[in-house]
Amino acid sequence: MIIRRGDKVSSLESKIKSKELDLFFKAILELKDIDECYKFFEDVATINEVKSLAQRLHVANLLREKKTYSEIAEITGASTATISRVNRCLNYGSDGYNLVLERLNYGK
Repeated sequence: MIIRRGDKVSSLESKIKSKELDLFFKAILELKDIDECYKFFEDVATINEVKSLAQRLHVANLLREKKTYSEIAEITGASTATISRVNRCLNYGSDGYNLVLERLNYGK
């Protein structure tokens, strides 16, 4: 399936798609609440990996709020490289950050 966002055309077929990732994402979708998420992610990832993912989502939200890189770095402790990567995903990625933040009711 093809999706058109402005002048950008993207395919729903992910660049990282695999049977292993399908299983992993299906497992996440089976989690019922935040406590189950903590249990699962503490087992499947290191604390630093989970914190890095959470930091990126926080950075994405702050970028959508039009915070500057220096403000975001001060608030989150993220490097400018991480902030830049998240910004690139917000602008040219698969729209995953926006999808999740909108569902969490974090407005622009």
